[in-house]
Amino acid sequence: MNFPNASQPHRQFLTALSLIAVMALGHLSSFAHAHGKEFRKGGLEIEHIYASATAPGQPHGAVFIQRVKNKAGTADRLIGGRAAVSKTVEVHQMVMDQNVMKMREIPGIEIPAKGRVSMDRGAPEGYHLMLMNLNRPLLEGERFPMTLIFQQAGEVEVEVEIVKARAGHSRKH
Repeated sequence: MNFPNASQPHRQFLTALSLIAVMALGHLSSFAHAHGKEFRKGGLEIEHIYASATAPGQPHGAVFIQRVKNKAGTADRLIGGRAAVSKTVEVHQMVMDQNVMKMREIPGIEIPAKGRVSMDRGAPEGYHLMLMNLNRPLLEGERFPMTLIFQQAGEVEVEVEIVKARAGHSRKH
């Protein structure tokens, strides 16, 4: 980099500052890429799939997906999954029942043609995947492979990032 109107010490300082800025932007870019990872199969796009960290002895865990997009002309349905970290994976929904929040297993989640569904933590639909009977605790910062099963697209291999459990989030989920 060249700074023709600056003195030699100022040029060195500005060059070093510019290099630091470029390196910082590169780091932020890779950070955003790691946390915004997408998985694709056919017309499906799975954006940022993550699980909440669990406490030792906690029997179940929850997996969330920021967004599932379906660019295909026909609807699809997320009907289940597999992960080595648990005995089974179930599709669940949180619903209000007489002013009480309840969780229930559902047969699947419709992903409309040319549409999208949020399975993000806190989304109003309350959709998520449950890792039933964990083989080990889910530790913040780790990742694990998981297979999502769709009615039309079939199996989609993803990598799940384990993030810090949100304050106030029920550990008995």
